[in-house]
Amino acid sequence: MGAMSGKSRKNSEVSLILAAGTILALAAGVAAALAGFGSRIHLWHFRVGFSILKWAACGGFVATLVSLAGAVIAVKSGCLRGIAYSLFGIIVGGAVFTVPLHWRMKAISFPPIHDITTDIVQPPQFVSILKLRKDALNPVAYGGPEVAARQRAAYPDIQTFLLYAPKSQAFDQALAAARAMRWRIVVADPQQGRIEATDTTFWFGFKDDIVVRVTAAGVHRSLVDVRSVSRVGRSDVGTNAKRIRAYLHRLKAGE
Repeated sequence: MGAMSGKSRKNSEVSLILAAGTILALAAGVAAALAGFGSRIHLWHFRVGFSILKWAACGGFVATLVSLAGAVIAVKSGCLRGIAYSLFGIIVGGAVFTVPLHWRMKAISFPPIHDITTDIVQPPQFVSILKLRKDALNPVAYGGPEVAARQRAAYPDIQTFLLYAPKSQAFDQALAAARAMRWRIVVADPQQGRIEATDTTFWFGFKDDIVVRVTAAGVHRSLVDVRSVSRVGRSDVGTNAKRIRAYLHRLKAGE
């Protein structure tokens, strides 16, 4: 009777550990998801969202440790259901912990700039989109030689794109590529060769603004310059450079 009571107590302890790991992992996962989407729909400031994400990551770390302990006990006791619960806690908790950590490591590896352009001497200028940036924390004025030097060192491949087409045709191709990127087009002025658009990131809903400039370089050639600027954040963690690369790749593919 005492042995059965001891076994029952042990099973209860195992169940408690497994339940704790699973519940912690689920709670951390939900908090991490809400951190971004709550900021996206303006339930709270994005800095509050970052704080929630930080605590969610801590919760994910604890959930992973608890689930690992549960996995060891479940394996020793031969409880297949317990092993499954433990794996769930480890996978979900580990993901909630490692994704923000990965972002943090990426942020350290990228230069602290948020304004990327193919032309660092005479960057394309925003006109129509200025009214949409009235509450933006980052200005649209280019940062000058210091920003240019940092960009050149980090993204030497971001350069003016030569399109073998007259300006009117090049503009149409540039606009088609912008639409293919699913940007929200604010203005498309073929006379000035200027396209202005906004792109929104998936999780936190950060808005970045893009301007494309198309200029003639002879009768049958045109130069396409792109500039992408974040509205908030000292560093863009490489997002603007990645966006410009993707856009130029689409433009090249459409030649």
